Amino acid sequence: MDLTLVAESPYRFRLEQQDPMRVPGVVFATRELLPQAAGDKSLEQVANVATLPGVVRASFAMPDVHWGYGFPIGGVAATDIDAGGVVSPGGVGFDISCGVRLLAADLDTGRLAPRMRQLMDTLGHTVPRGTGRGGLWHLTGPGQMAELLAGGAVYAVGRGHGVPRDLDRCEDGGRLPGADPSGVGPRAVERGLGQVGSLGAGNHFLEVQAVDRVYDEETAAAFGLRAGQVCVMIHTGSRGLGHQVCTDHVRAMDQALRTYRISLPDRQLACAPVDSPPGRAYLGAMAAAANYGRANRQLLGQAARRAFASAVGADLELVYDVSHNTAKLETHEVDGAPVRLCVHRKGATRALPPGDPELPEDLAAAGQPVLVPGSMGTASYVLVGTVGNDAFRSACHGAGRVWSRHQALRQVRGEELRGELEARGIAVRPSSWRGLAEEAPRAYKDVDAVAAATEGAGLARLVVRLRPLGVVKG
Repeated sequence: MDLTLVAESPYRFRLEQQDPMRVPGVVFATRELLPQAAGDKSLEQVANVATLPGVVRASFAMPDVHWGYGFPIGGVAATDIDAGGVVSPGGVGFDISCGVRLLAADLDTGRLAPRMRQLMDTLGHTVPRGTGRGGLWHLTGPGQMAELLAGGAVYAVGRGHGVPRDLDRCEDGGRLPGADPSGVGPRAVERGLGQVGSLGAGNHFLEVQAVDRVYDEETAAAFGLRAGQVCVMIHTGSRGLGHQVCTDHVRAMDQALRTYRISLPDRQLACAPVDSPPGRAYLGAMAAAANYGRANRQLLGQAARRAFASAVGADLELVYDVSHNTAKLETHEVDGAPVRLCVHRKGATRALPPGDPELPEDLAAAGQPVLVPGSMGTASYVLVGTVGNDAFRSACHGAGRVWSRHQALRQVRGEELRGELEARGIAVRPSSWRGLAEEAPRAYKDVDAVAAATEGAGLARLVVRLRPLGVVKG
């Protein structure tokens, strides 16, 4: 297949439709970022996604795109439900509802500085992290798990883990509709019972940050952000439960390929029609796992609040919480008519524009915060959704890997990396030296370039930049 890209603008490149593609591919990037996408087979995956039954408009790749399971990470694709459109677990990934939560403190960096070590020690001792580690909230059994899977952050807040106003600043009000806890198997439930309120490992983190640049003061004020303000960013998902849900349903989708006579260039795209028994079963279980991820971040946000209160006497207000691994049923205009779609966002963030009816009242005039974490030791960004985004109101989700974890381990030693970060004034509390080395800043793309390309492509607009002060690493 010819993977030559044609420039449509400085930030938008087209992969022409060719058999067996049903739609073209579109890559949002700059010429400087393109070689990284071309070097890891992610362009081939963009083309493969364009073969899915019912896919409409284009197979999109965000500026942070890189190779993943089935879909590229940073991939967005929507299928027409009424035209036999499919849902693919590979379009969501194994860490269902992995996402980002940003909280803003009622203090500036000057007031924090003398107590920074105490704060980081408190966070390091109280935030569970690492592979298989237990969480802050040990559920009593499958019955309580079912309630959490149905209710997400709404259930957590109802049990005293947060305040009602938090839910106004959560995607979908903190609860993804359509969850079917009965579709979550016993092994997934077993894995999830003790992990609510934990970071896990990999690229997950809790980071103390400072607003060091404001691009749009009016929108920043609407988000509750100002220059010099201290913030906390949390990046994690649905832990072992979400991974098991994906594993279980990928097996079912493999069988569905034969049942529905679906031919694909890559079996990792295994799928079924949205309106079929396996399609509905996956979406119900996926929504349940997504609610687990939302409750997980709610618990960790509360842990951060307690640490700030005890160490520095400060409070934290939720700016926003948004997932970047989901498949959601949404209505979008396609060829001038409203169409029911299943929108896959894998390593991509929803980005609602000003005036969207799904926004809470206090964000209606501004738009949705789009949270873009950088690599460890580099900046992170808050952007805002814009009108005219034709990628189904989606934007990037982070910096995007350029090294595999094995490659990072060959190039970086965790102990040395911690020394480098501490020398730059960034406090580090790792769960392991190996995990720290795997997430070295050099293993990722330049987040400044990714954020600039996202704005240049019209997907979202820059609001503030955040610099790291300290990181608790999964």
